[in-house]
Amino acid sequence: MADVTDELLQEFKDRLHISHKSEDSHLERLLSYSYADISDKCGSFPLDTANQGKELVLERSRYAYNDALEYFDHNFLAQINSFALSNLPDEEVSDETTQV
Repeated sequence: MADVTDELLQEFKDRLHISHKSEDSHLERLLSYSYADISDKCGSFPLDTANQGKELVLERSRYAYNDALEYFDHNFLAQINSFALSNLPDEEVSDETTQV
């Protein structure tokens, strides 16, 4: 699982308007599980830079926090597919395009 940085945790807390620290370990687990799920679907990616993968991790974590995780894949299917395609290694992309 991904190491959740303090900066990522704070960014997530800011999105949810959480100012206390009592849920920090729970929020870190949500972020870590979300990274594992998105990276399983789309391939690994850095969480320390702004990218589509990081946004998906934050959104999936928000859904998990609000007990609505069953809706995430359906609501973000286009973004997941787009990120998965853009996150393919260069040689896989070129191999697939030559086969068509």
